[in-house]
Amino acid sequence: MAKEVVNPDEPVVVGEELDRVRIITLNRPRHLNVISSKVVSLLAEYFEKWENDEQSQLILIKGAGRAFSAGGDLKMFYEGRKSRDSCLEVVYRMYWLCYHIHTYKKTQVALVHGISMGGGASFMVPMKFSVVTEKTVFATPEASIGFHVDCGFSYILSHLPGHLGEYLALTGARLNGKELVVAGLATHFVPLERLPELEKCLISLNVGDKNAVKATIEEFSLHVQLDEDSILNKKQIIDECFSKDTVVDIIKSFEMEAGKEGNEWIGPILKGLKSSSPMGLKVTLRSIREGRKQTLAECLKKEFRLTMCILRTTISADVYEGIRALTIDKDNAPKWDPPALEQVDDEKIDLLFQPFPEDLDLGIPEQEDFRWDGKYENSVYAK
Repeated sequence: MAKEVVNPDEPVVVGEELDRVRIITLNRPRHLNVISSKVVSLLAEYFEKWENDEQSQLILIKGAGRAFSAGGDLKMFYEGRKSRDSCLEVVYRMYWLCYHIHTYKKTQVALVHGISMGGGASFMVPMKFSVVTEKTVFATPEASIGFHVDCGFSYILSHLPGHLGEYLALTGARLNGKELVVAGLATHFVPLERLPELEKCLISLNVGDKNAVKATIEEFSLHVQLDEDSILNKKQIIDECFSKDTVVDIIKSFEMEAGKEGNEWIGPILKGLKSSSPMGLKVTLRSIREGRKQTLAECLKKEFRLTMCILRTTISADVYEGIRALTIDKDNAPKWDPPALEQVDDEKIDLLFQPFPEDLDLGIPEQEDFRWDGKYENSVYAK
């Protein structure tokens, strides 16, 4: 496993059992609750234990400090770059866990404030109820650093209305709490100052009945109205540009729109799009497009294969260069390989999407009676 820095005296995940309510707190506030291998292992243990516990009925998940979760621990991935498959275990466990969060049998509520990005948002969006605030910030910026939308987001984003999914995946654009509710990526908007009171009421409710939980949340939630300049009010432009077949055509179409009066908002987004990893953009667009025709399980298996091929630098080391530029040297001047979209070989992209032999694939259980099978420790990788 890649090295991860964790204070042994400070649990990275705190699990509480209060009568019929179970509470998970992501507890790495100084690191914006990024997801490490220990975080994934503990979450999986809690979720499995509580789904099989008749006493537990309602699961609450929240983040300590000023973030819900900023996603994967990028430094952990970077430090493991010279050791083949140093992060395979945490990747396998995370995607396996994502499947179980999506299909969980008990009522879950995510109480989301602050940053909720990438893999961190996979603990928010699939929940039966996801409560966001005016401080919530969502994004899937993986393509910009030479990676791809993962943790089930090739499925989630591909099923958004129109071509909003492509827009969010390729640009890494941020959505606020109100926008998340309107887009269908969250269920309720509650002012931050009322979030602690809502949590207390849910604990006092002490049941997992979905209608009762919903009614309790709605006592605190507000009807949302989009700000005039919200990106969700630009649906026509987004659908027109991000429906194009290729990233090159998407950018050309977006450039044309940028030149029209009133479209000044496009400039900064276009600049970010053009500075992103060409390989990451192409892989992400294809993954989203495939996701429209795939099941959740198929998407997660595909994402596992893509992630392992990218971390193995099968066709490019862009992911490590992207992490270096963003979080290690912080020069924000990545040198992409190849440097331009026109130079990305589509046949090489095909290599990343090739199926693995069945025994090397992500072990998502196919039968409900054995839904917690397929664990990493029982895979060929552990053996």
